[in-house]
Amino acid sequence: MLNLPPIYVLRHGETEWNREMRMQGGLDSALTEAGRVQATQMAEWLRGRVDGYALFSSPQGRAVATAEPIAELTGITLQTDDRLREINMGLWSGLSRDEIDARWPASDPHEDFVDFYERAPEGEGFVALWDRTGAFLRDLNSPAIIVTHGFTSRFLRTQAVGLGLDQLRELDGGQGCIFEIRDGKHTKIFP
Repeated sequence: MLNLPPIYVLRHGETEWNREMRMQGGLDSALTEAGRVQATQMAEWLRGRVDGYALFSSPQGRAVATAEPIAELTGITLQTDDRLREINMGLWSGLSRDEIDARWPASDPHEDFVDFYERAPEGEGFVALWDRTGAFLRDLNSPAIIVTHGFTSRFLRTQAVGLGLDQLRELDGGQGCIFEIRDGKHTKIFP
């Protein structure tokens, strides 16, 4: 297990493409009104609780738009890091789940969400995402707020608590949530 300082991991607020069930990956879409509310609520919860923390975000627009209210309310300088980008979905980027299912049907009708992401044609793949999120965590030397994406968050949190790549399904996810990893323990603390 990595010896990490305390971290808060947040997924960006809801986007237009989240609402449409489109794969964003390396592409971007704007936060919805609900997504902006989520970003503000998470920032308000963090205010007064994060003295001495750094603030890192994926450079993708939806993550930066979620991190900006945190920077405003806490006074912490926002730093972007490419290692926090969302997994590249290859040929599926920008497509809806229905479009993907029509062109690349799953061999198992009960395919779970992790297996679905792993099979994206020309996608980044799990080993590459595991390596880059692990490199980010190994470079952390102070408590941090990390604003990122659904799969990148899952990979960060899984490694931070000492689980392996084969254990990605063991931690829950969600938008508008704040997860804390402290002393190797994973806790959903907001809402």
